[in-house]
Amino acid sequence: MSRFFDDLETRSADERAASQASALSAQVARAQALPGYGGSLSGVDVAAISSVEDLAALPVLRKSALVEAQGAAYPFGGLTTRPASGFAHIFQSPGPIYEPGDTSHDWWRMGRFLNACGIGQGDIVQNCFGYHLTPAGMIFESGARAVGAAVLPAGTGQTELQARAAHDVGVTAYAGTPDYLKIILDKAEAMGLSLKITKAAVGGGALFPSLRQEYADRGINCLQCYATADLGNIAYESDAMEGMIVDENVIVEIVRPGTGIPVAPGEVGEVVVTTLNPDYPLIRFATGDLSAVLPGESPCGRTNMRIKGWMGRADQTTKIKGMFVRPEQVAALVAKHDEIAKARVIAGRDGEMDVMTVQIEADETSPDHYMQSVIDTLKLKGRIEIVAKGSLPNDGKVIDDQRVYE
Repeated sequence: MSRFFDDLETRSADERAASQASALSAQVARAQALPGYGGSLSGVDVAAISSVEDLAALPVLRKSALVEAQGAAYPFGGLTTRPASGFAHIFQSPGPIYEPGDTSHDWWRMGRFLNACGIGQGDIVQNCFGYHLTPAGMIFESGARAVGAAVLPAGTGQTELQARAAHDVGVTAYAGTPDYLKIILDKAEAMGLSLKITKAAVGGGALFPSLRQEYADRGINCLQCYATADLGNIAYESDAMEGMIVDENVIVEIVRPGTGIPVAPGEVGEVVVTTLNPDYPLIRFATGDLSAVLPGESPCGRTNMRIKGWMGRADQTTKIKGMFVRPEQVAALVAKHDEIAKARVIAGRDGEMDVMTVQIEADETSPDHYMQSVIDTLKLKGRIEIVAKGSLPNDGKVIDDQRVYE
């Protein structure tokens, strides 16, 4: 097995930028022709969209808009370049949201991650992701096929049978949620069955350091990826285990929650992804997840951008005094005043009453200067605190609900 999945992983920054420039223009042109975008990309000069910086001028596509589009045109909302009958699979995720799938080579780009896990020819992967309706099972099976590994399509549940199959078949690798592998290992131990699993490719949940260490103590190298049903693989760990390396066929931006405005390098924000899959051209698709760019290149030799991994949810909509306050409202407050660097709404309690505090990073010294803007944009009165620039936490939060209910 090759250390790298292909030569794309070790390209120079200039080579990658040049390749992405032509691919990005073509992808925006495909999306522009699709009815599901509802004209939101009309008038865009696709030739001028050739870099991640150029993407910032385009609207963000949110999952709520995806649901709305699919409601008007089942099953894919007019966002695919092929009809539903032209795909190998049609999946359903909670919402419901329908996603296409295909059997062409590494369609979800999961082979790159499995290769980084050391999985390849000679391996048998026990795939414990679900195969019914949701795409996770097929996403990882497609990746296993791309690296030449055999698959035991185990799905979820029936742990005793899972342990027995892993033993009888000689499974060498696991794919599934981080915690389910431990259940299989413990069951096999209780049944007196020895297993040959030495590699694990996990996703769909938190991989806590203590759990990773337990697997390591059992001789299993466990790495995780960041993927969604809509986008496929977005980023993945390598054996360096320093952040997550962005896949070669997506473009990742980190933006201020509730907006499409890119944050400063290293600042926590919402992950927005543009996929270069020509069958399903999602442009600036907001994942709702928080992360940040990790500077530099991975010690493993892969040269693409890295992110720090999952750091929480960007959708921080909170009800205060019976009114919803949304991240986009906080962004609108910042946009009203050039001198505001950042703002943060804190929801608290005073006795039995909700209280709202708006912290503003600015040089202005008078809180009253912003009172009317707060009322106009947030639709609520609250206490305003002026804080020093750079003093608000770099955690991606623009709304912090500190209320405790007992």
